[in-house]
Amino acid sequence: MAKLIVSKFGGTSMGDAACMLRSAEVAYRQSSSMVVVSATSGTTNDLIALGQTAERQSWGEAEALITKIHQKHLKIAKELKVSSANMQMLEQLIEEMSSLAKGVHLLKDCSVKAMDALMSLGERISSILFVEAMAQVLARHQSAKKAQWLDVRDVLRTDETFGKAKPLTNEILGLCQKHLAFLPEMKTVVVTQGYIGRTEDGMTTTLGRGGSDYSAAILAEGVSADVLEIWTDVAGIATTDPRLCPQARPINEISFKEASELATFGAKVLHPATLLPAIRKNIPVFVGSSFDAEAKGTWVRKDVDEHPLIRAMAIRKKQVLVTLSTPEMLHAHGFLFQIFKIFNDHKVSIDAITTSEISVSVTLDDSTLLNKKLIADLSEIADVHVEENLSLVSLIGNNINHTAGLGKEIFDTISDINVRMICLGASKHNFCFLVSEDKGPEAVQRLHKKFVEV
Repeated sequence: MAKLIVSKFGGTSMGDAACMLRSAEVAYRQSSSMVVVSATSGTTNDLIALGQTAERQSWGEAEALITKIHQKHLKIAKELKVSSANMQMLEQLIEEMSSLAKGVHLLKDCSVKAMDALMSLGERISSILFVEAMAQVLARHQSAKKAQWLDVRDVLRTDETFGKAKPLTNEILGLCQKHLAFLPEMKTVVVTQGYIGRTEDGMTTTLGRGGSDYSAAILAEGVSADVLEIWTDVAGIATTDPRLCPQARPINEISFKEASELATFGAKVLHPATLLPAIRKNIPVFVGSSFDAEAKGTWVRKDVDEHPLIRAMAIRKKQVLVTLSTPEMLHAHGFLFQIFKIFNDHKVSIDAITTSEISVSVTLDDSTLLNKKLIADLSEIADVHVEENLSLVSLIGNNINHTAGLGKEIFDTISDINVRMICLGASKHNFCFLVSEDKGPEAVQRLHKKFVEV
């Protein structure tokens, strides 16, 4: 029986007409039933700039950005010889973009809701172009399958948290059954968008930057896919960032738990939330390069054959360490609850945490989250000390918290690098610590040489 495969292609795989045709060939060869696409490379940034420019600058500058985006996609459309119907849809989307930007300019207000509507256009435009590329490839191979465009907002229902909307799983499952029940017949390749969704009231939302992978995983769960493929510009997941460490090696397979830790703590290949739907339905995930589809790539599965102590390393820059100190914490209950409640009220996520008798230290992923009101609220219960320009280094593997002597080997390797915080014990798959940002790359390089390059 043929497998139902959902394939996602990132922005670089959508870069131009040649990239789109290459990606369509990959989708054809993989027998994909659904293809989820990102905006063409650089377009999301251009749309963000458009919203900001329309709000603050002259309309002429905003018009220049609209023209840039229009010409970029018009060039791809002409090279693909897009049909008149799809060309009309493309022009309608460009007109929608212009109208939204004009509204922002007139109101001098680019709300998060308005920005979501603007940013959704990147994927909506690229998918119109890609469905044409997919149809051409199917015709070239004389396939009986047809390429069909789908507005993902018809199935990907979210809450109203604009800018970083939460998918509503049960509603999505029902809508997928309603709109995509024909997929198992294997007669159609559905082309749709990542990153965007729609509220119950019909408002367009986005899942946050990098959310296209997450979208694809949600859709794979919704249609009960057998495999989820993530096609990008690198041939799978490596033992660390090759730009940081040229000796980084490709990983053939990695477990869901390891990959989740790796994505959460800095690896850029997968969005941190991507694996959650795949884990729920136990859908294997393949990560490969659309530019080198013959390369092995990486399989992410529930069960793997090998369980090395250290499989990979990640680094997350621009970390903030917040230390809260008060003698009232000593032998008192409820103090941690107060801390977490304050962060929860401000909708700020904590990454790593350590405690002592009278202090608690937590890490945040973005200094912009640490606003004055949050600090003021924390200051009501403790003295607050903030340190910035730090990097979180993580070693990902197996049985890390049950391996005697590992800590000694790690800190002997970086004995002359000051460590500000250590987090160990909560997961058998992760050992992480904070160092100054300028020492982070060196720490990863030394540890990679010690544990991986052997």
